[in-house]
Amino acid sequence: MNTNNILQIESLDQDGRGVARQDSKVIFVQGALPGETVGVTTLRKKPSYEIARTEQVFKASSLRVKPQCPHYGVCGGCSMQHIDAAAQVAFKQRVLEDALHHIGGVKAAQILTPIHGPYWGYRHRARLTVKLVDKKGGILVGFHEKKSGYVADMKQCEVLPRHVSDLLVPTRRLIETLSRPNRMPQIEVAVGDTQTAFVLRHMEPLTDQDKRLLKEFGHLHGVTWWLQPAGPDSVHLLETPDTADASNQLAYALPAYDLRMPFKPTDFTQVNPKINQVLIARALGLLEPKSSDRILDLFCGLGNFSLPLARHAAFVLGVEGSLSLTRQAQHNAQLQGIFHTEFVVGNLFEGLPASVTEAPAFDRWLIDPPRDGALVVCEALAAMPLNKRPKRIVYVSCNPATLARDAAILVTQSQYKLEAAGVINMFPHTAHVESMAVFNLVE
Repeated sequence: MNTNNILQIESLDQDGRGVARQDSKVIFVQGALPGETVGVTTLRKKPSYEIARTEQVFKASSLRVKPQCPHYGVCGGCSMQHIDAAAQVAFKQRVLEDALHHIGGVKAAQILTPIHGPYWGYRHRARLTVKLVDKKGGILVGFHEKKSGYVADMKQCEVLPRHVSDLLVPTRRLIETLSRPNRMPQIEVAVGDTQTAFVLRHMEPLTDQDKRLLKEFGHLHGVTWWLQPAGPDSVHLLETPDTADASNQLAYALPAYDLRMPFKPTDFTQVNPKINQVLIARALGLLEPKSSDRILDLFCGLGNFSLPLARHAAFVLGVEGSLSLTRQAQHNAQLQGIFHTEFVVGNLFEGLPASVTEAPAFDRWLIDPPRDGALVVCEALAAMPLNKRPKRIVYVSCNPATLARDAAILVTQSQYKLEAAGVINMFPHTAHVESMAVFNLVE
């Protein structure tokens, strides 16, 4: 490795790495900021580019801050703790605008105020790797090291809730006492308003002693253990709680809509619950639902947007590809006494279900797809008669590139105008960009 190279950093790429140029080659530098002079170690060489890591900063940017986590730079959970929090948000806004322009060929008429904060202890979902590493003294529990299959030797985590961070070392010691610690590769963490769930993936059956130790740990630290002996459908509680006590359920509250949303620890929920509440309020404000409206919520999950929307609309149809999430959404609606909703299973990567195409027109759509976006949905919308298209669409995205691609279809093929777009900093200190866009039908 070359450890003597000194570079001038020009800009940031979409992954938050510094960009330098040397001898007609682009060099992407981890941990570097625009305007800095840095000494780097080359990690990978290709004919047209290199990837490097900052080893020394000779001239620092005013945007550089001291990372809060002692594991930063080794742990791969965060990549931007060295950047001022406000600058992180501005960087993500630029990524979104660049994607809309260069990929979609579109421009929003208005840039929305970014949604951001809190920056620490926000991560209520995490998948932690468990690995026996004799050279490190036993079991490790944590995120992978940066760009590596190794597990970071983590003793704390600043983006996990404090009580979860404090359990990293005790959990390591617990796993070491179990019968087959080298056959327990993963713990999935899910934090609700009153409950914290740990899902233990185990490749061998647990002994009675294992179960006793897990129960004792759970009672001592306020953790509800779930076990996963095989695939996702095998997940089950180690101990059955008193189901009559609602506080024993894993759930999150949406107080603005008088909703409480139970979920299973492996269900998809937003990582950042405080941002989620602002996200819902922004989406509803942009969608402008009326009491007479029929609203379609695509990729609806367990009803995170559907049920708040139902507080303002005549009818909400949610479509979701996962049967278990669809059932949870229906359960959540019934639990709240919301009966003017319906949830159906539909693979939206293959097309719109008959419950959409054969139904009367929906006045407004909310689309919240995974990273692959909603290409098929947007193409199906472009093929619809004008009188079947919704007046307004709010599109919530976790990938600016696929949002831009889909926006191009809506604008150029479906007679929509991109009214506004903006970012949501759902994952502070990472390069992950969430965003929202609103489209109006031009008739």
